[in-house]
Amino acid sequence: MSEELRALKENSTWSLTTLPPGKHTVGCKWVYRIKYRADGTIERYKARLVAKGYTQQEGVDYLDTFSPVAKLVTVKVLLALAAVHGWSLTQLDVNNAFLHGDLHEEVYMSLPPGLYHERESLPINTVCKLHKSLYGLKQESRQWFSKFSSVLVSTGFKQSASDNSLFVKINGNSFIALLVYVDDIVIASNDQENVDELKKFLNGYFKLKDLGNLKYFLGLEVGRSSKGISVSQRHYALQLLSDTGYLGCKTRKTPMDPNVKFSQDEGDLLDDPSIYRRMIGKLLYLTITRPDLSFSVNRLSQFLAKPRIPHLQAAYHVLQYVKATVGQGLFYSSSSTIELKTFADSDWAACPDTRRSISGFCVFIGDSLIS
Repeated sequence: MSEELRALKENSTWSLTTLPPGKHTVGCKWVYRIKYRADGTIERYKARLVAKGYTQQEGVDYLDTFSPVAKLVTVKVLLALAAVHGWSLTQLDVNNAFLHGDLHEEVYMSLPPGLYHERESLPINTVCKLHKSLYGLKQESRQWFSKFSSVLVSTGFKQSASDNSLFVKINGNSFIALLVYVDDIVIASNDQENVDELKKFLNGYFKLKDLGNLKYFLGLEVGRSSKGISVSQRHYALQLLSDTGYLGCKTRKTPMDPNVKFSQDEGDLLDDPSIYRRMIGKLLYLTITRPDLSFSVNRLSQFLAKPRIPHLQAAYHVLQYVKATVGQGLFYSSSSTIELKTFADSDWAACPDTRRSISGFCVFIGDSLIS
């Protein structure tokens, strides 16, 4: 908490004032979280002062809220190209990222709990007038990305039109690409000197934490050798099995029984469909590095509105397959070409409810699957 308070003070996040007539305040609270390393061990304990943004009023204390984040396909493309060209991959983390965003709207927040012990001596209706974006505000992410992107563009980076979170800078033979997902940053480059200069430049605007070579990003575990780059979600898969009670289950050789045909009407409805929905949602994220699960999870996700017992049993079947292949993932070979290849196929009226066909596709850069 002391680190968070120090950051709030250093960034001049707010100033104390009396609430003007006709204005309302946004509440706030402390949120605590444990941050883990790629191997599942505890890295550090985090505390955040979070504004209760759900009390904000559109058009009064916030307008636009959209902020781009890195597409996972872009992440895979960057890894595939880095493996082929031998680019270095560096990971950075921005401390208290949202506190750097400039706030343009007039927002007032109630006094943080436990911070001002001399409340009795303060004037009535004393509140915090926010000058910087704060975690929890509707516009927090937008304001941070606007500030960060403007700093990058000012130093010569070009923002990608296909993915606004990707920034590229080419200077002669030197190439550097920066990908940002909220406050997590990945830098790929063929010039380590330029990377060091960029880190020094960004650290002048934002307080950065240099995490070294890319190892863990958005739940993806990244390993590198002379043969290429491997990406998996082993820790995430184990956590999923633990959460569902299937950590010690028997294994399956396939993600789905090919002889089973699912219907919207067969079987009894689940008493608590939220269990099924949470499970499918987590499995969907696992398909980032597990294309072998894509068809099964996609099929089961079609029954989220009214899941039935056969659908839940099939989801458990997928978990048993995950247990057997928990460390499986993607591999981007350093000897691959950069030729773009796409494959697509479909069946014929296989859905028993609608008689619609099911199609699928995959996109490769050389031998590396990216989508």
